[in-house]
Amino acid sequence: MPTLLILNGPNLNMLGTREPGIYGAETLKDIEARSAARAKALGLTIDFRQSNMEGELVTWIQQAAGKAAGIILNAGAYTHTSVAIHDALRACGLPVIEVHLSNIYKREAFRHHSYVAPVATGSICGFGGQGYELAIEALATIITATKKG
Repeated sequence: MPTLLILNGPNLNMLGTREPGIYGAETLKDIEARSAARAKALGLTIDFRQSNMEGELVTWIQQAAGKAAGIILNAGAYTHTSVAIHDALRACGLPVIEVHLSNIYKREAFRHHSYVAPVATGSICGFGGQGYELAIEALATIITATKKG
């Protein structure tokens, strides 16, 4: 079964307790469980990871080439600051779906710019944990189309 690499950036390990009015009450473990179930239903597996360190996220993206069928990335605050993550995503050659729990365009102006979006196949924001499931569905469609293609 194809594997999707699901990466989560800084502070996402604090979900469930960090600003629940913005990010909801779900924990990252809850999102991982929902993601695994949705992927399995679509004939996929997931490799779900979180790091507060930019360099570790970059390394995981680099290692995904040739191993994963696609990447789902919630880069957290690195979305708005990391040229390194942008460059790694560009170089890896995999389809990428950017995910944000909150609608970043309804928040502070500095959150409106994404270094991920220009190298992503698509972006999903504002749907909480469901955004991961939507991203899995999108990648499943992309993978199927690539196999037929």
